[in-house]
Amino acid sequence: MTDPDCYPCGKEAQFAGLPPRERIAFDECWRVVHAIGTALPGWLVLLPRRHVTAVHDLTDAEAGTLGAWQVRLSRALRSVIGCEKTYVAQFAEAEGFSHVHFHVVPRLPDLPPERRGPGVFAMLGLPEEEWVTDSEADRMARALRVHLRPDPPR
Repeated sequence: MTDPDCYPCGKEAQFAGLPPRERIAFDECWRVVHAIGTALPGWLVLLPRRHVTAVHDLTDAEAGTLGAWQVRLSRALRSVIGCEKTYVAQFAEAEGFSHVHFHVVPRLPDLPPERRGPGVFAMLGLPEEEWVTDSEADRMARALRVHLRPDPPR
């Protein structure tokens, strides 16, 4: 189920034609995208593939893989961009973005102290000329995909 007034649902409806930055990795429950409007390369967003507006409404299948996705994304970011850690946050309150989504944000070694912790959200809402470009986000997506391929069967 999707909501036509929801930005993530609108993108999900176009799934087959999405650019790399909008479908970095996915499974039946989740889709990983590069954040829009950020000045921080590698800022990822983990989205349920169906419309859901509260964490308590996730299905058992969605909930059962959420933590694994967050760890996989954190490991991939560490491998690709060398972040020291990642921040994971979920609010889903902005206009048009009430769809549950988890920010997985790389904390790079050179991130200024005032941008660490909750201060990292100051990397959103900057002037557009400071944003990660679509081509940069697509390059990042391709690099991350290599590290997000499913593990071989055991």
